[in-house]
Amino acid sequence: MIRISRTILAASAAIALTCSYCHLSAYSQEPDNSGQNKAQSQTADDQTNAKSDRLLTANVRKAIVGDEDLSTYAHNVKIITHAGHVTLKGPVKSEHEKKKVLADAATAVSQENISNELTVKE
Repeated sequence: MIRISRTILAASAAIALTCSYCHLSAYSQEPDNSGQNKAQSQTADDQTNAKSDRLLTANVRKAIVGDEDLSTYAHNVKIITHAGHVTLKGPVKSEHEKKKVLADAATAVSQENISNELTVKE
C-alpha cells in the first residue's frame, strides 16, 4: 500500500512539474513583432493623458475593432494620440487591410491628423 502511495505521489509530482514547465514556456514566447517594437521612436508611452486625446484614441479603437473584416493584427494596431494627432503603428495582413484601417480611423478623426505607420506583415 505504501509503495502504491509513493508511486502515485511521484507520478503526481512529475505531472505537476511537466505542466508548470509547459505553462511557463507558453508565456516566454514573444509576439512576432517584438523586435520591430524595440526600434520604434514613438511608443504607446508617448500617449498623453489629456482627456481629449484619450477619447480620440478610444473612438479610433472602436472604429477599427468594429470592422469585422479586419484580422486580429489589424484590430491590435497601436494607436498613439498626441495633441489631436493620431499615429497608427503595427503589422497588418495586407495592403488592402492597411488602407481599411486608415479609412476606419478616418471616421473618428480627419485624415490629415493621422500618421499611417502601419506595415504589411510578410
